[in-house]
Amino acid sequence: MNSSIATNISNSKRWLIVVATMSATLMQVLDMTIVNVALPHMQGSLGASSDQISWALTSYLVASAIFMPLTGFFCDRFGRKKYLLICIGGFTVASALCGASVTLFQLILFRLLQGIFGAALVPLSQSILADVYLPKDRGKAMAIWGMGVMVGPILGPTLGGYLTEIVNWRWTFYVNVPVGIMAFFLAWSVVPDTAKKDRSMDWLGLLFICLFIGGLQYCLDRGNQQDWFNANDICLSAFLCITGIVGFITHNMRQPQHSVFDLKIFKNRNFTISSLLLAAMGIGMFGTMVIQPLMLEGFLNYPVLTTGLIIAPRGISGMVSMLLMGKIANRVDPRYLISIGILLSVIGLSGGTYYSQDINKWWVIWPSLLQGFGMSMIFMPLSTVAFMTLPDSARVEASGLFSLLRTIGSSIGISITMTIYSRYSQIAWNQLGGNIQPFNPAVQQYLEHLHLNIHQPQAAMLLGNELLKQSQMISFVNVYAFIMWSFLLMLPLVFLLKKNQTPQSSSPSTTHLVAD
Repeated sequence: MNSSIATNISNSKRWLIVVATMSATLMQVLDMTIVNVALPHMQGSLGASSDQISWALTSYLVASAIFMPLTGFFCDRFGRKKYLLICIGGFTVASALCGASVTLFQLILFRLLQGIFGAALVPLSQSILADVYLPKDRGKAMAIWGMGVMVGPILGPTLGGYLTEIVNWRWTFYVNVPVGIMAFFLAWSVVPDTAKKDRSMDWLGLLFICLFIGGLQYCLDRGNQQDWFNANDICLSAFLCITGIVGFITHNMRQPQHSVFDLKIFKNRNFTISSLLLAAMGIGMFGTMVIQPLMLEGFLNYPVLTTGLIIAPRGISGMVSMLLMGKIANRVDPRYLISIGILLSVIGLSGGTYYSQDINKWWVIWPSLLQGFGMSMIFMPLSTVAFMTLPDSARVEASGLFSLLRTIGSSIGISITMTIYSRYSQIAWNQLGGNIQPFNPAVQQYLEHLHLNIHQPQAAMLLGNELLKQSQMISFVNVYAFIMWSFLLMLPLVFLLKKNQTPQSSSPSTTHLVAD
């Protein structure tokens, strides 16, 4: 059925489908990062504390992660086109309501709705593009899809910073409205539909999924702020997460044919390894995206707009990489492309391990260029390899799980990055601080150069400020080193992928991968 869809679609209609689906996808992935730079402005406008306003991010991530693996179920119940329209329409309305929020409660509620309706947009666009392109052109399809998914979060802070400075924070949400309206009517006109299937909701399985994903996301998102397991709510969320995953696996093994999704899909080696690699890449990609603005704005004191412009080249090099991968994907073993992408990312990340307080803008830009090019070089072939040995019937469900693991990987990356940053700052502060004492000749020479002595109040303030800067810089370098090593550890997994590039067709022997 899927091959006939691609055969019967003209090139002009195919490009209209691309515009419709990728516009919707771009909205969703932009909203993962576009709001970050506007949080301080929201905090002042809504009269919230820094801890309270962070729920604007947490609520979105938790709702999105819970509903993402349900994409296959809702597509079967409503048909893929109808569910896509529901998601685009709901996300657009929720975005407008977020922009119009006058209280923190309203903002969190509407961000929950954004997460619920936006969860399926990325996996739906992936499965639709895979269907409307012939197998020989699937690399090109995944390059187009990857361009939106990879570049969107990178350019989010740039666009968010510009809108917040030029207009106000509400336009980080309002910007979705015209794009959503266009995507809705275009999708309604050109996107092909799929047949509905009679599926009943596995409510117990859904409960276990909610406990697992909700607990995991809460734990990862709030853990560093709450000092991890020293906080009761983090201990409770970790307990709910473990209960959810154990319960779902047990339940799925007993009733696989009635489950929300069938775990047997992870028996496919290419899909499982690709999903793990994608999650590992999410750790590095989103970890870098969090730590870099923190360094540029909070440490080097760059304005928000300047920070966005410095980060933007990473997105541009990523787009160039995606276009190149789309042209050569079918000619080169994807394992080699992924390996080269990992090595380029490692070289780019290694630049961060040489940072100091004296770096200029170019020393930030050139590693970002290599990181963007390398990560996109990993992402596109990985997205193709993940589905090349799966049956067509499992594609929508697999897309939801694939995107879920990307989301979980990004959450883990943000959480680990912030934990390393805060802990190493404290460690470096204590280690360096032990050397600041009256009998250290280096301290005396440093103060003599400034015409001060260690007994003056100005000297203590100056030394404390310098100690803070140096400990933060050491922490930034350690974060980049961690991310660099996490990429190197991906290399052995790459060569466990199968070389076979012939996708399976749907057949009675393969449809067991999807619960009917």
